[in-house]
Amino acid sequence: MKTTKTIAILGINGHLGHSVALAALGAGWRVVGFGRSNKYLIPGVEFLAGNADSPEDLSRATSEADVVLNALNLPYDKWGNGAAEALLARVIGACSGRALLFPGNIYNYRATDRVITPELRQEPETERGAIRVRMEQQLAAAARAGTLQALILRAGNFYGSELPGDWFGQLILRELGKHRVALNPARSVKNAWAYLPDLAQAFVAIAEQRHSFGAFENFHFAGHLVDADQTFAAIQKAVPRKLQRVGYPWLMLRALGLFMPVIRGLVQMRYLWEHELGLSDRRLDGLLGANFGTPFDAAIAVVAAQHFNRVASDAAGRSAAREASAAVGAARMPAK
Repeated sequence: MKTTKTIAILGINGHLGHSVALAALGAGWRVVGFGRSNKYLIPGVEFLAGNADSPEDLSRATSEADVVLNALNLPYDKWGNGAAEALLARVIGACSGRALLFPGNIYNYRATDRVITPELRQEPETERGAIRVRMEQQLAAAARAGTLQALILRAGNFYGSELPGDWFGQLILRELGKHRVALNPARSVKNAWAYLPDLAQAFVAIAEQRHSFGAFENFHFAGHLVDADQTFAAIQKAVPRKLQRVGYPWLMLRALGLFMPVIRGLVQMRYLWEHELGLSDRRLDGLLGANFGTPFDAAIAVVAAQHFNRVASDAAGRSAAREASAAVGAARMPAK
């Protein structure tokens, strides 16, 4: 009799995939990680190398799974021409008879919707949002056909990853070493943030209760709905130095976007920072429990500590590289 619960994580090297792997291991799951390389080794994860363009590789990764998390994501500028839908179609083909966890976002909705519930109609503002709507329609069609169980968990901006390269590290805390923090210049507009350790636990909770759900479900993760003033106060509280607040460098990003398609795509989604879009789901709140989640100030304190540790590690690495280079140069000098 099978007693082990297995989750296959497609895209183990991304922020979400990595975080869910840690949460699933902590909850006693067997975790199979899939990616091009085992870039960020996680003890306890069974890694399978493969290419998401290959249906055979995807099927091999999911072959023993009860649940699959689709944490694969194309670069921002590569979503078009049906590429995102084609990738999801390959994932669906590899998940027959299984539960598929899918991370939704808020691109599917109007800028003026303010409170986004699972029942709210979807009317995207951009082509990128229209792509996300079509992808969710693919999942609904597969669920209706009995191919799989599709469980969407929608959230706001991710933060709190153990890995480098997230929005907080690359933009908001980018100049923290210079005592500067970049935040939304629309100071009173609240934005939805999803602390990744909490969101990962929510994914695991949904996976563990999947048998009580229908073939297609859409959950909304509220996370932290905060404005720039609250975010700055939390960062200042966590950092033992006086900080200066600056706005997001939209002009610089727009200029970079002329040459960098990924940045251009980010600028096109600027409306998300200019309108309050919060998520609400009483059913998910009941499923997770009243005391679920990390307080915002505590989460920001962890994020700030991670950033400082990363900066210190990078600096130490650069120093060691310079010392090694100097030693090699000295060794190559002819003896006098």
